[in-house]
Amino acid sequence: MSVKQRDYGDLLVLMALAGFTLWYLMDAIRVSSAVQNLLLILPLSLVVLGIVLLELAMRWRQGTLLARPEADEPLFKTLPVVALFAAYVISLETLGFDIATVLFIALFLVMKGERNWPLLVAFSLAFGFGVAFFFAYMLPYPMPMLLLEG
Repeated sequence: MSVKQRDYGDLLVLMALAGFTLWYLMDAIRVSSAVQNLLLILPLSLVVLGIVLLELAMRWRQGTLLARPEADEPLFKTLPVVALFAAYVISLETLGFDIATVLFIALFLVMKGERNWPLLVAFSLAFGFGVAFFFAYMLPYPMPMLLLEG
């Protein structure tokens, strides 16, 4: 592989993500190591760091740690997903976190080509309400909900 074919961008993003996660975790622990403070931060940080390590290990094993990606998704396919996410964030207070999340997941799956409608509906409902239920009962501040209790 020549030097021109190497791509450090993905590696830099992974390192930045790991660095920011570690910094945020250490700062949260420095502020307060109480369970209530770290209830969400510690597990999420461990998941993010685990995913970064897994990605690095898989790339190392495949010999593609610094390889340029073979095919990036074109911009015209990425921008609608960004617009959908923006609409999701804007609609959270109006539709409620529960309904907005279910609709976001369903529309995202349709945009990505899912056509098995029973699976799409079941997954969107189960995952969307599962996430909303988790946040509604685990976070110490109220979330705007339409069907679930906030």
